[in-house]
Amino acid sequence: MPDLEPEDAKLVTLARSARGRTGAPEGAAVRDTDGRTYLAATVDLPSLRLSALQAAVAAAVSSGVTGLEAAAVVTDAGALEDGGVAAVRDLTPGAPVHLAGPDGVVRSTASA
Repeated sequence: MPDLEPEDAKLVTLARSARGRTGAPEGAAVRDTDGRTYLAATVDLPSLRLSALQAAVAAAVSSGVTGLEAAAVVTDAGALEDGGVAAVRDLTPGAPVHLAGPDGVVRSTASA
């Protein structure tokens, strides 16, 4: 995997911090078209379940965001979960979504 642009590498760092701070299975961060970032961890309550990426997109949307530049997810899982990627695509179909392991190394990027 080639090196990330500095702003995308920052998303991975933020996603790692969200995951580490909560001990959740996933952490995620998104950057809107104005350069603001939103981060979240997995939400797993009896009445509400959101992946970290869904929660980060929800935080962005609840702040009035209408488009995303990029997203990153940090997880042990080997693939991005469909619901979070779909949420990103709802706002911006071509935004890259980086998948990184807990060590911060990007494993893959989905961009369409």
